[in-house]
Amino acid sequence: LAKITEEKRSFINRFLNLGNGKWRIKHVTGDLFSCPTDEALAHCISEDCRMGAGIAVTFKQKFRGVEELKGQQKLVGQCAVLKRGKRFVYYLITKKKVSQKPTYDNLRQSLEDMRAHCIQNGVTRISMPRIGCGLDRLKWERVSEMLEEIFEPADISVTVYSLPVRAETLVMKESTYR
Repeated sequence: LAKITEEKRSFINRFLNLGNGKWRIKHVTGDLFSCPTDEALAHCISEDCRMGAGIAVTFKQKFRGVEELKGQQKLVGQCAVLKRGKRFVYYLITKKKVSQKPTYDNLRQSLEDMRAHCIQNGVTRISMPRIGCGLDRLKWERVSEMLEEIFEPADISVTVYSLPVRAETLVMKESTYR
């Protein structure tokens, strides 16, 4: 066998989610809410905490706490947090109003705010949908790079859940009729 250089090993390990470090981004097709209960959850919302479409509706139904979130008075670029049992649930404030679209800068700021909370509270694993890329229409290539830049240095593992293509299409269609 040919000797593998350290650079090639690093590249291979990164994409196979192996390696000597703890950090990894893992992609899963399935239901976000089936993730282990000791993992934090995260998704994007507007500053008005409306959560009336997409996966935000499910977060609102499962975790409630809208008044608790509003009481935190978080602004765009920040992150509101609910504690449910041993789990933190993060609400990334990426836009002012539900009718608006987020910017990459606002998403980055809210992710950095979430990272700070994770570090302060010993959170090492977060599960999330393809944040900002459903109804909010950001490009996954840029968002995934951002996740790596923000969470790898902090050794916070990220698991990204995607719906099967058919289910995702249904959710998108239902949301446009609301």
